[in-house]
Amino acid sequence: MTDSTQQQDEKADSNTYMRKIRSFVLREGRLTKGQQHALDTYWADYGLAYQPQALALDDVFGRSSEKVLEIGFGMGKSLVQMAKAAPEKDFIGIEVHRPGVGACLSEAVNEQVKNLKVFEHDAVEVLANTIADNSLDTVQLFFPDPWHKKRHHKRRIVQSEFVQLLRKKLKPNGVFHMATDWQNYAEHMLEVMRTAEGFSNLSNDNTYVARPEHRPLTKFEQRGQRLGHGVWDLMFKKES
Repeated sequence: MTDSTQQQDEKADSNTYMRKIRSFVLREGRLTKGQQHALDTYWADYGLAYQPQALALDDVFGRSSEKVLEIGFGMGKSLVQMAKAAPEKDFIGIEVHRPGVGACLSEAVNEQVKNLKVFEHDAVEVLANTIADNSLDTVQLFFPDPWHKKRHHKRRIVQSEFVQLLRKKLKPNGVFHMATDWQNYAEHMLEVMRTAEGFSNLSNDNTYVARPEHRPLTKFEQRGQRLGHGVWDLMFKKES
């Protein structure tokens, strides 16, 4: 088998997993005028189009720097905050919901953030095809849909196949950082990651970590804390 044939087979395997189960439901809310304006006006500066070939991220940003990718950034406020707080790094966001993409672009312009690019596309497809192997320093997954009903647990994005896809995209010693406010999902994440080949837990007790300062505390999270709800952060390093 040639190298090119093997790469095609590996990509086909990833795409098979990708088509098998979706981890999201596309609920299209109505765009506000501001969100539509941001998409029309700023997409050329911030938007990245999905493509079946890997992008050279250093060329995209015009420099060599740490690359942080966030899956499912919602309305984008915390992603923009992180990019603004770390101008020495470059940030890539992926979101399927168009209103959230528009809101993120608007926020990025308001905050004069330049080190950010976004995809409006399925994250698994982007990771499988558009992100090069060994190109990311950090992958962030904050408050994904927990699919709390047991019959829907198979839709949770953190599964062994997905984790191994991330492993390919992370650089050696790169970090996969997850956060959830559903204890059952936190336990599921921990179970998947503990058995994932090629990862080690950054927690001192092999469970969860305290929220790092670089992850902003959202209004939703603050409200949950006032009501006594928990939030669990997990950080796992790709072994070199």
